[in-house]
Amino acid sequence: MISATRCTFLGCSGLGGSGNICGGQRRGYGPWRVTCMSPINDRNGSVVNVMETPLKEIKKEAVVEDVDDNPISGGGPRDVYGEDKATEDHFVTPWSVSVASGYTLLRDPHFNKGLAFTEKERDAHYLRGLLPPTTIPQETQVRKMIQHIRQYQVPLQRYMAMMDLQERNERLFYKLLIDHVEELLPIVYTPTVGEACQKYGDIFMRPQGLYISLKEKGRIQEVLRNWPEKNIQVIVVTDGERILGLGDLGCQGMGIPVGKLSLYTALGGVRPSACLPITIDVGTNNERLLNDELYIGLKQRRATGQEYSELMHEFMTAVKQTYGEKVLIQFEDFANHNAFDLLEKYRSTHLVFNDDIQGTASVVLAGLVAALKLVGGNLADHKFLFLGAGEAGTGIAELIALETSKQTNAPLDEVRKNIWLVDSKGLIVSSRKESLQHFKKPWAHEHEPVKNLLDAVNKIKPTVLIGTSGQGSAFTKEVVEAMASINEKPIILSLSNPTSQSECTAEEAYTWTQGRAIFASGSPFSPVEYKGKVFVPGQANNAYIFPGFGLGLIMSGTIRVHDDLLLAASEALAEQVSEENFEKGLIFPPFTNIRKISAHIAAKVAAKAYELGKIFLLFYLSFLNSITCFAYLKAFWKNDQGSACINNIVKRL
Repeated sequence: MISATRCTFLGCSGLGGSGNICGGQRRGYGPWRVTCMSPINDRNGSVVNVMETPLKEIKKEAVVEDVDDNPISGGGPRDVYGEDKATEDHFVTPWSVSVASGYTLLRDPHFNKGLAFTEKERDAHYLRGLLPPTTIPQETQVRKMIQHIRQYQVPLQRYMAMMDLQERNERLFYKLLIDHVEELLPIVYTPTVGEACQKYGDIFMRPQGLYISLKEKGRIQEVLRNWPEKNIQVIVVTDGERILGLGDLGCQGMGIPVGKLSLYTALGGVRPSACLPITIDVGTNNERLLNDELYIGLKQRRATGQEYSELMHEFMTAVKQTYGEKVLIQFEDFANHNAFDLLEKYRSTHLVFNDDIQGTASVVLAGLVAALKLVGGNLADHKFLFLGAGEAGTGIAELIALETSKQTNAPLDEVRKNIWLVDSKGLIVSSRKESLQHFKKPWAHEHEPVKNLLDAVNKIKPTVLIGTSGQGSAFTKEVVEAMASINEKPIILSLSNPTSQSECTAEEAYTWTQGRAIFASGSPFSPVEYKGKVFVPGQANNAYIFPGFGLGLIMSGTIRVHDDLLLAASEALAEQVSEENFEKGLIFPPFTNIRKISAHIAAKVAAKAYELGKIFLLFYLSFLNSITCFAYLKAFWKNDQGSACINNIVKRL
C-alpha cells in the first residue's frame, strides 16, 4: 500500500516507514518509479526504488497524488500546506513515498501509537503479532505514563523519562505534556533543562537535532539537507555560550533548542516535523568540559572574530536558501557580545527573533501592564531599576520604553530617563558612557556614580525592581525592605534562571515586604503563606510568549519581526490575567490555559502583521502611478479581502 502527498497519517491506509526523494534528485534523474513490496519480501518494509511503475500510473488507482514538478522558488520548499495550516496533522512531504511496515512503524516515534493502534490499523499496517492483543486508548496511556513519571523523585530522572518517551512515541509525549503542563513544564523546560544541559554528555543517548561545528564550515547547506524533514517552519539555534545562568556549556546546550521546540508544539500547536533544533559548535571555554572524556562537542577553545562570523553567516545564508524566506530562526542563549550583533545584523534580511532579548522583554512587559491594575497609574508614572544590563535587562528596558512612548507619544529618549540599570560596576550613568558597550549607552543618564544596588534603590527610589543578573540572592533583605519603605506595593521581579540563580525567593519577597510585594520570578516557586494569607507567585516564563508569537509569525506569513509585533504579544498576554488571578497576587495567567493563551497571542500577532502589511502597501503604492493598483487597494480597504487582494496587487505590479 502506498501513500504520498496530502495524506495525513492513518487518515488513509498504508503509511509507515518512509523513503525520501529530494527535489534535486527528482529533477536530476527523471521520474522515479516505485515497486511496492509486501513485508513478506522485505521484513523491514523499506522503500525499494526501481524503474518499473511510474507514479502517474499509480495515481490512476487513486492511491497516490502526482508529485508536483514545479521548481522550488525563493530558495526553499514550496508551501504545499499553506501557512494557515500550521496546527494540522503532519502531511507527507511532496518528496516522500511511503510503504506500510509494522516493524519499522513501531520504531518511528513520529507515527508510533503503541497499544493505541486499533484493530483496523493493525491489519492495515501489518502490526499483527508485533503488539500484544489488547488495545489501550491514548487517554489510558497518559494516565499510566504520568504515574510512571511521578515515581521518580529526582527531576533529572523525570527529564530523561520524558525524553525517552519522546523518542519512542511522540504523540503520547505531547498529549502527556499538554494534559499535565503545569507539572511537566518545569521538567522539560526551566529549571530542570539547565541541569540536563550540564550533564548532557552523561545522559546523551540519541541525537535530537542538527549539530553544526567548525568541521562543517563550507558544507553547512549539505548538513541541513541531511535533516529528513524538508518543510521546516521554526529553527531554534544556540551556540551554547550562555545557557540560562549556567554559563558556557558548549555543544551540551542542545537541550535548550530541543526543549523550546517541544513547547512550540505542546503550547503553540506547531507540527513537530516543522521544528528543527540546531547547535552551532565553535568550541568551549569551559575547562571542566574540555577535560571531560564524555563531552560530546569540539574539544577546543571557542572560535571568535572573523572565524565565528563567517561560520554564522554561512549558516544564516544556508538556512534561507534551504528553507526559504519565511522560516523563523530563534536565537537562544548566545553570549551578549554575539547576541546583539547577530540580531542587529540579520533582522533586516531574515525572520529572526532572540528569545533572551525580545521574548523575555515581551513577557515581562505583559506582567508589568497587568501589575498596573493592582498599583495604579500608567507605565510613564513608574520608575524602573534593573540589576543586570545584559541581553534580558536591556531588552526588557527597551520594550518598556517603546510601549511607554507609544502610550504617551513622548520621544523615546525622554521616556528612557525613567529606566535605570545597574551592572557589575554600579549604576550606569553618563560619566561612564565612553567605556560602556554599545547596547548599554542609551541607559547612561545624568547622575552621580553609585556603586551598589542598595544605594541605587535609595537614591533612584524605583517603584519596580527587576533582576536579570544571574546572581543568586542579589536582592538582599536590606534591598527588599528599602523597596517596601518607598512603595506601598513594590513590584519585584526576580527573573534569573535556574532557581538557584534567582535574585530572591518568593518567600523572601513576601516576608520582607510584610506581604505587600507584587512578585514574579523566572523559575517556579511554590505558593507562600504569610500571616494566614496564601500568595501564589507568578512566573515570568518565556513559554507564555514564544510559542504563540512564533505561531502568529508562521500563520501570517510575515518575513520580518517588527517591534510592534512584540508589543502586540505583550498586550495580548496581559489581557488574559483575570480578576481571580489578581486576588491571588498573580500578574500572569495560570499555565493550565496556555494553549488558549498562545492561540490568543498568535491571533493578535497575525492581526498586527496584517495591519503593518496594509500600511506598507499604502506607502508603497503611493509611489506608483497605476489606476489599476489603486482600484485594488480601494477594494482591499473597503472589503478587507486581505491576502486575495494582496495577491492581485502583486500580480498587477
